[in-house]
Amino acid sequence: MAEDLKFELAILATVQGFYQKLMVDCLGGDVPIPVGLDEDALRQAESGLPDTLSRLYRWLHLLDLAITPAMLRHALTPDTDSEVAEALLRYFVRRREASDIDRDKTDLVSTFLYRHPRVPGQWEQRGYGLDGALPLSPFEIALIEILADTDVPSLPEEHVQLLRRFDPLREETSRFRDFNALIDSGIISRVRELKQWLDSSFYHPGVLATVAAYNAAFGAKFDELFAGALTEIKQFGQALEEMGGTILSTVDGVEVTVDHVAALEQGEMLRADYGGALERFRRVSKLKKELDRRPPIRKSLLTPAARHSIRSAGGAAAAAKPARAAAAKTLAPVPAFQPPAITAQQISTEESKLRRVEESIRIFVRVADPKYRRVVPMRFFNLTLTEAEAEAYNASFLEEKSPRADMARFLIRLVSISARVGTEIEELKRSESMSSLWKLHADALVVLLDMASTAAEEAGSAEKTAESDASPSAQALRSSVQKLRERCDAAVKALAHPGS
Repeated sequence: MAEDLKFELAILATVQGFYQKLMVDCLGGDVPIPVGLDEDALRQAESGLPDTLSRLYRWLHLLDLAITPAMLRHALTPDTDSEVAEALLRYFVRRREASDIDRDKTDLVSTFLYRHPRVPGQWEQRGYGLDGALPLSPFEIALIEILADTDVPSLPEEHVQLLRRFDPLREETSRFRDFNALIDSGIISRVRELKQWLDSSFYHPGVLATVAAYNAAFGAKFDELFAGALTEIKQFGQALEEMGGTILSTVDGVEVTVDHVAALEQGEMLRADYGGALERFRRVSKLKKELDRRPPIRKSLLTPAARHSIRSAGGAAAAAKPARAAAAKTLAPVPAFQPPAITAQQISTEESKLRRVEESIRIFVRVADPKYRRVVPMRFFNLTLTEAEAEAYNASFLEEKSPRADMARFLIRLVSISARVGTEIEELKRSESMSSLWKLHADALVVLLDMASTAAEEAGSAEKTAESDASPSAQALRSSVQKLRERCDAAVKALAHPGS
């Protein structure tokens, strides 16, 4: 329980640090932190954790009242550490406030994580549903892992049916070729209403994954069409100014001048919350309609080169993030690690996480396309399975009392521990600047190394009972143990040499 409280405190401390920076950027000055909730005090907090957490939640709730979704959108940039975004997501899902503002903030954070994966392209592969069931997407698996320590809401059947409406909406979005058509369709308000109907289920990993994928697709199309419309309007304004004119048109009884158009900032409008900026987008759409009724000047303006420029505006792709370094390829045995005083609570906590990892991998392997099922997207890396490991996760005989079931269970155990060790290594690297969070992940690695040592010994004993060293089951076990050894060597190195 104490470890869980420390982990929750580390999450809230990360959120507080992000909020403090956001307030400084927006208000131009520091916001005084209550006594006992500053970074040093939280780092040293050992006793009275429940009271400290309660005070910190109240303080963050107060800051939340001052932070709008638009401010959060501005603050979440491509340079934002995913660790911070994940902490924000855990914080919002744990609160599960029913207000539109809190739901919008959660929506923004989950969409940010979808748009900026740790491993490039890891959300692109999709499985297929069996018996009409919704497939479990790689991003949903990542959200399940991120929220593993959070009490997420259940997903009733009527809300599952609502989720099925997002795929047709994505198809509708992809067919828009004109900004006016997109605005006139009312799709923005329809989707916003759909999100409200989901109520508290909105904070379920499956809902967040589905909505984030839709948001990313809609956002890309919206940005493309809006950039084209704004480019045409500004080109019209420049041409009118060269001819000596100043008034482009009248929108809602207000004259729109060349200066008004010149002051329109595409970046600022796109970073604003879609709900709050919707009226401004509608006015831009109305202005474009008015200008569309003036063909003579527009035809002279929109040369083929200009049209090509408009279509390509905003279309440059961001440079791909570099791939992560390969795991160390040592052949040493799993380190004989002597952990300091591992408690029953730590073992129980880690066993629960291992079961969740096993289930996530099993679901992915069973619903994924057979061509891709051996590459499982995790939160920090892609987990590659051997054919034997994939078959073990897909096996229907795991409950049997038979040698083949024993072998399958050994393979599942080895892979799940290896996946957890890999996740904790990456968590360790990302928490080096926060000693309290680093220690939590280091402690988790200590427990996992002990479990890995035990699992490797048991697998070795099972290998000896196989028909021969050359049998497929013996070879499969050796391969899985070898991968676990390499992962554990990397873990020991990370613990012994932080920052390496």
